[in-house]
Amino acid sequence: MVVQGPALPEERTVHFVLDLALRIGEVQMSSGAGAADVTATIIAVANAYGLPHCEVDVIFTSITVACHRGTELSPVTTLRVVQTRGLDYTRLAAVEKLVRDITGRRIEVEDAHAELNRINSAEHPYPRWVATASYAGLAAAVTIFIGGDPLMALFAALITALIDRVGRMLNRRALPFFFQQVLGGALATGGALALLASGMFPAVKPTVLVAAAITVLLSGLTVVSTVQDAITGFNVTAAGRTMEVSLMTAGLTAGVVIALNIAVALGLPETPLADPLPPSALRLPVQTLAGAAAAGCFALASYAPPRSMLVAAVAGGVGTAGYGGLVLAGAGPIVASAGAAVVIGFAGGVISRRFRMPPLIVAVSGMVPLLPGLPTYRALYELAIERSPAGLSTLMIAAAIALALAAGVVLGEYLAQPVRTKLGRLERRLAGPRLSGPLQPNKRHTES
Repeated sequence: MVVQGPALPEERTVHFVLDLALRIGEVQMSSGAGAADVTATIIAVANAYGLPHCEVDVIFTSITVACHRGTELSPVTTLRVVQTRGLDYTRLAAVEKLVRDITGRRIEVEDAHAELNRINSAEHPYPRWVATASYAGLAAAVTIFIGGDPLMALFAALITALIDRVGRMLNRRALPFFFQQVLGGALATGGALALLASGMFPAVKPTVLVAAAITVLLSGLTVVSTVQDAITGFNVTAAGRTMEVSLMTAGLTAGVVIALNIAVALGLPETPLADPLPPSALRLPVQTLAGAAAAGCFALASYAPPRSMLVAAVAGGVGTAGYGGLVLAGAGPIVASAGAAVVIGFAGGVISRRFRMPPLIVAVSGMVPLLPGLPTYRALYELAIERSPAGLSTLMIAAAIALALAAGVVLGEYLAQPVRTKLGRLERRLAGPRLSGPLQPNKRHTES
C-alpha cells in the first residue's frame, strides 16, 4: 500500500517545532495581536521547520495546533493556554524579529527555542516608574488636546499617576481587572471633584480632568484587535475580546458613577459640564503636538523600543492633525475619528514595514489621543447626575467613535499592504489587515 501524505521529521522534532510556534503565538496574543496574525505566524513558523500541513484554532484564551502526518500516522495535536501578562512592546518586537529570522531560514529550531526563552525571561527595558510617569504624561497631553490649560494638565498627570500606582499595588494582590477599573474611575472622578471642592483652584474643570483620566484607562483595552478579529472572520475570538472590553468599560463606568453619586450625597455642589472648545485653526498646531506627545507617552508606558516610540509619536501627531482638519472642514466627530484613524493605520503600516517593527505598536499608540474620554464622561454625568435620557445618545456616540477609530486603523493598515500577486491558498484565506506577524507570505504557500 502506498502511504500518502507529507514526509515529516521524527515525532520529537514535530513536538519541538509545535511548542515553539505555540509559544510565539502566545506572546503575540497576550500583546494584543489579532487572531489572523497569530494564525499566520504559527503556520509560517511550522512551515519553515518542515511542517507544511498544520491547522490552527485560536479562541482568545487558548491556541490549538494540529499537524497532519498523512494517512498512516495520527495527527499531532497540541494546545497552549494564553497567559495574561503585562503589555511589553519590546518583547513583541523581539518576537517579530525572531519570526523573520525563522521564516528567512536564518536560525535553527534549537537556537530559536533558546532565543524565545531569553525574550520571555527578560525584564522590562525600563523601570516601572517610567511607565507611571509616561501614563501621567499621556494624561497631561490629552488634557491639552481637549482644551485644558497647563495647570489642569498637571493635576491630570498627578491623578493618573496615583491611579497607576494604586492599580499596580492591587495587581500584585491579583485583584481582577474589572475592580481595578472601578477603582480607577472612582479615583479619577473623586480626585477631580475634590480639587474643585477645596476652593483653592476655582478655574479647574473636573470634566477635562476626568476625561483625560478616562482616556488613559481606555487606552489599555484591545479595541483594535477586537475589530480586526471580527473583520477577518475570527468571530469566537472577537466575541471573547468584545466581552472583555465591555466588562472593563462597564467597570470604569461604575467607578465614575459611584464617585458622582457619592459627591451628590456629600452635598458637593454640582459642577456643570465643560463644553468642548470650538474648532480653531490656531489651536491645531497645539493639538498636533499634544497628540504626538500622547501617542509617544503611551508607547513608552507599554515599553516600546525607542524607534517604535518615535514612529508612534509621529503617527499620533499626523492622526490628530487629520482629525482637527476634518472637524474644521465640518465633519462630525465620528467621521473625523474614522478618517484620522485611516491615516494613522496607513502611515503606521507603511512606516512600520520600512523600519521592520510591528504595525500594531504604531496603530494602537497613534489612536490613543482620539479615544472618546470626554464623550464618555459627558454621557455618564448626564445619566447619573442630570438623570437625562440624552446620556444614552451621548454614550452611543462615544461607542461609535471608539468603533470608528478601531475600524479606521484596521482599514488604513489594509490599504498600506503592498499589492501581492500569485497568492497561494493560505495567503488568500488569511488576506486582510495585518498588524503583527510575518508581513510577507511564506514561499511554500505562494508557489502554485
